[in-house]
Parts: sequence; structure tokens; C-alpha cells
Amino acid sequence: MTKTIFQLKDVVKTVNPDTPEELNILDHVNLDIHEGDFITILGSNGAGKSTLFNTIGGNLRPTSGQVIYKDKDITNMSVVKRTSFLSRVFQDPKLGTAPRMTVAENLLLAEKRGGHHHLIPRRLKTQMKRFTEITAKMHNNLNHRLNTETGSLSGGQRQALSFLMATINRPGILLLDEHTAALDPKTSQKLMDITDETIKEQKLTCLMITHHLEDALKYGNRLLVLHQGKISYDISGEEKAKLTKEQLMTFFNEIQ
Repeated sequence: MTKTIFQLKDVVKTVNPDTPEELNILDHVNLDIHEGDFITILGSNGAGKSTLFNTIGGNLRPTSGQVIYKDKDITNMSVVKRTSFLSRVFQDPKLGTAPRMTVAENLLLAEKRGGHHHLIPRRLKTQMKRFTEITAKMHNNLNHRLNTETGSLSGGQRQALSFLMATINRPGILLLDEHTAALDPKTSQKLMDITDETIKEQKLTCLMITHHLEDALKYGNRLLVLHQGKISYDISGEEKAKLTKEQLMTFFNEIQ
């Protein structure tokens, strides 16, 4: 039986409490995430997708409920402390990288994420061969730009770097927050192919928000649909593999 490594237990996130505008943007959410799950997440604007990720990542603390990682209550754990086991790639390529640092320096920084920092030589030169090999897998010339400041990269290269930084240390949980949405279709598809390949090779546990029904159906072993702060659809395994776009559209129409 696959081990449960992350849980949301009856999580509520309320905004504008005790006012006429009070709203639960997460409404008593219960979610078990199993080791090796690749979960795609769909939902209309305002469904609670970003709030869900911010709660998992520690950017938001729930109004009530618990967040559990490997049987430990991390509800009040800071974002910084969660970086020891959690990585996130955002929709905006400008987020997640330091623009005035080179590609190689960003990768070195990512390797040290979540660890103890000491005043020791960074030994960047000794890592260049390895970083060249890692970036060559992206097939976008990033391996020839290791000494280039990240702010000078194209959007696709910068997002590829963000993904490499998020996965370089094999995180316990990987959050992909519409990480291909800002890219052109060709670049987006390349990054999705590498994403899927990396998740399978490293056997990562991953949650991915997407607006593309095709991607939600094609990738991962499990699919969630959020609606008005609740998980209204949770399908996995063979049932997900057989799910069609038409069936998913019918479900969306029913909950609107």
C-alpha cells in the first residue's frame, strides 16, 4: 500500500471574518497525498487553487484544521523551514530565480536550499561540469549560458532554470503552479515533457495546477477538481486513464 506522506485535515481558510463578505476560500478540505502521486489540479478562477498551494507551502496559515507532513503537524511551520522538503515553481518565470546571479550561481544556491549555511568557499568551479550536464537535458541552450546573469535569459530558459532549481535536490513535495502558462506553446510543451520525465525518473510526489484539460488528463496518476473551496472531484488510476475530455467538460458544466 502506498504511504501517505502529506495530509490536509479539515482545513478551512476564511477571509473577511465576521463581516457580510465572510468567505471560506478553502472549505473543510481533506486531502491525503501518497508517496509518488502526480496530481493535476483543475478549477475555475476563485476555486481555491492558489490558496491550496499557499497553505501547503506555508505562505498562508489555515483558519482551522491541520497540515501534516510525514506524521508531523507543520500547520505553523514557516515557508523557510518547509524548503527543506518542499519546492515550488511559479507561473511567472521571474519568480524563483535571482536575476543578478548567473545560471550556475542560482543552481548552487538551490543545492543549499533548506540546509545550514556557513561562511565557507562556495566551490562553484568544481560544480560546473555537473551543472553543464544538468542544464543540457533542457535542450534550450541553457548549458551554454551558465555564466550568464539569469535576468538576461529568455522566459523559457528562466522557467527551465526554475524547474531545475526546484528538483535538483529531489524535494519531498513539488508544487507546480501553472509553470508553463506564461510560455509559448512549443516551449510549454518541451517543459511539460521534461517535467513528466523528471517526475517519473526521480519518483517525485508532485501537485500541478493547470488550466489545460488536455494536460490534466494526459499527465499524472490522479486528478482533482476544486470548486468553491472544496474538492469536488478526485479520480485516479485506471478511472483517470479512461476519462475523456468530454466527460470532464460535462462534470464542469454540472458544478457551475
